[in-house]
This record gives sequence, C-alpha cells and structure tokens, in this order.
Amino acid sequence: MFRPRSIGLLVAKRNAVTAVKRVANARAPTTAGAAGVGRTQEPDNATAPPPEHKALRTSSFGKPLNNSLRGYSLEGRLPGTEVHSRDSSNEINWAVSFQGLGSRPFEDAVQLELANPLAAEDIEIKPDGLVYLPEIKYRRILNRAFGAGGWGLVPRSETTVTDKLVTREYALVCHGQLVSLARGEQDYFAESGIPTATEGCKSNALMRCCKDLGIGSELWDPVFIKNFKKSNCVEKFVEHVTTKKKRKIWLRKDREVEYPYK
Repeated sequence: MFRPRSIGLLVAKRNAVTAVKRVANARAPTTAGAAGVGRTQEPDNATAPPPEHKALRTSSFGKPLNNSLRGYSLEGRLPGTEVHSRDSSNEINWAVSFQGLGSRPFEDAVQLELANPLAAEDIEIKPDGLVYLPEIKYRRILNRAFGAGGWGLVPRSETTVTDKLVTREYALVCHGQLVSLARGEQDYFAESGIPTATEGCKSNALMRCCKDLGIGSELWDPVFIKNFKKSNCVEKFVEHVTTKKKRKIWLRKDREVEYPYK
C-alpha cells in the first residue's frame, strides 16, 4: 500500500503535467471556423493531399502554353518584342481588344468578293490527297475584298518555341473590326530556321482566320473535294529517287511528277 505522503506526491505531479499541457495548448496557433475554433493547428503532413491529388495539380491542365509544350517564349529572349496588353493612348490595342467582333456585317461588295467560288487553277493538291489553297491566294482575296491596307494580322500572344515547333496566336482585323482569332504553327529542324518558321506560323494563322470569312470554304466540303479530284487530279505510281521505294501519290492532271519522285 502507498503511504499518504506518496499519494500526495503523485497527485502533485499529475497536476503539474496537466498545467504544462494547458500552457502549451494556449500558446499553439488555432484554426478559424465553426468546426475549428480553439483547436490547435494540425501539422502540415496531416492535411497533405493524397499522391494522386498532387499529380493532378502538376499536370499540364491549366498551365501556360510555354510550360505545357515544354518550350520558351521567343519574345522573352529578345528584349523589346513583348506583346503589350496595356495601351495608355486612345487607340485600340488589338493585342487584347475584341472591338467590333460580330457587331455588323461588311458591305455587299465585300460580301460578294468573299463569296466568289475558287478557281480550279488556284487549288493545289498534296501527294497524300489533301487539297488546299496556297497562302498567297488568301492574301489576294483579302486585298480584293478590303483593299490593300484595309486588313491586317495582329499577334495576340508571345511566340512559343519548342524543340521542333513554333506557334503563336493572331487576330485578323478588317476595316477596323476584329474578324477572327487563330493559332498558327510551323515545324523547323534547326535553330537557324526559327525566323522562317515564325513567318510560316503567321501564314498558317492567316489561313485559319480566313475560314471565318468563308474564304475557300469549298475545301472543307466533301462533295466538292471528290468532284475536284475526279475532274482535275490523278493518282500515279512513282519511285523515290533516293530510296527507290514506290508509292502512289496525287497530283494535278496538268502537272508533271517532280523531284524526289520519278
């Protein structure tokens, strides 16, 4: 049996430990909210999300395009070429503005020029059978419809450069109103080819923007494509000059087989 003096010492020790715990709890930070008032803040590892949640946060979804494509901004490496999003003047900043988008149709003369069907001699076909309109033909149609100087292509983002690709978003502005937005892209094989790829990227964006004006809409019509191929194109077996491999390619009836095929 414990003696009365021993029991007293145990009670005193217990009371001292309880007092120390109360002081520690009073000094610890507390969390707010109805369910957390007066509670000590839990350690960081107690509220850490599961591994799958962490993986979701670090996925490409929601990241800037440069990070998603694992590329870099060309403007970031060339000072003075940034796309500015603010303009203190009274002029429209087309890098961010949507001025006139869908506000009014163009005059009848412009509408008729844009709706003119494509001439068969202007349409080209790739060896794999894809029909297309050369980029310079789009510019000529825009010049006829809006006049030289009546339209323009404005960059809407920085130029993103990856190991093999250059991409940038552009806006087509005609007679002072925004018509369309599109992102252009162009492959390249060496760093020395980046300047040429940036120009190709711009041309690619222009062709995509022109779809909203109806330019070359026939080229997305399956019936037109089949009739055009039947009337103006032919499939031929050719041989690659270097590899000697034979394949079948498409070409216009009025064209000859060109290098690297024979």
